[in-house]
Amino acid sequence: MRITITKGTSADRIALERADGSRAAFGFPRKGPYPHDAYHFFVERELGMAAGFWGLVAGGIAPDDVQALALAGGHASAKRAGVPDAGLVQLIQAERLVECFEAASWSGGADDDSIMAMAEPGWAAGHVPPPEGVPGRLGAIRAGLDPFLAAWSALAAGEALTLDWPAHLETRK
Repeated sequence: MRITITKGTSADRIALERADGSRAAFGFPRKGPYPHDAYHFFVERELGMAAGFWGLVAGGIAPDDVQALALAGGHASAKRAGVPDAGLVQLIQAERLVECFEAASWSGGADDDSIMAMAEPGWAAGHVPPPEGVPGRLGAIRAGLDPFLAAWSALAAGEALTLDWPAHLETRK
């Protein structure tokens, strides 16, 4: 799946084309200097999460439907802490780790121990275990994410970056 993220002024835009030729596009408001779904890309790709946000979208689920799926399946949040459906575990695992990488990038960075110290309570509150092997993969996540963030910072509004989601990491609906 090819993912194109276009930088906006108050909102960014994502357009994608799946391996089967189907397309989707959506916008999202900016909540920080970098696009939230780009963090998902690098976290989920490195951890091999076929049932994270991008794997579900690659498999045919509409991006807007992923949130509805999460809510229906017991996505744990501060207001709705509960054990999620088994099919949502990777989605929640990724979200908690994404939040840590976002916080680190907004505050000037964090080492692996700090990322784990932020992530572990999030996974516990979400009633999901940490993803297998995550401490040893944090450097690889950064190795993909950091160049993207630098390139994103250099973009003007209206310019875009493209990412390719691996075909073997998709969950068919």
